[in-house]
Amino acid sequence: MAWVRTAVSLIGFGFAIVQFFDRMDQMPGVGPARYPGVAHYLGLSLIFCGVMALVISLWEYRWINRYLAEGSFAAIAGVSAEGKHTPTIAASVLLAAIGIFAFFAVLLRFV
Repeated sequence: MAWVRTAVSLIGFGFAIVQFFDRMDQMPGVGPARYPGVAHYLGLSLIFCGVMALVISLWEYRWINRYLAEGSFAAIAGVSAEGKHTPTIAASVLLAAIGIFAFFAVLLRFV
């Protein structure tokens, strides 16, 4: 779950950076950005890193559950042969879909 929390933070922060710098020109007393495209690239890279962190977390979660179910830890881990059913996988997949949507929303708006 720490992976998921970090990934959501990366996705949210990347999207917030893009939104903030898009609206910075409308603020009174604020000059134009020196490098206007950098905020979009930074936001896209943070969103991409968040989505990749979710993919890695899903892979690691499934690997650890399989290891606990098949190894000598199965008796004390509380994991059966069919695996442990938690909402972690569903939440991670949903958040990855939201991250992919945010990535393409920022990418297509920038282009």
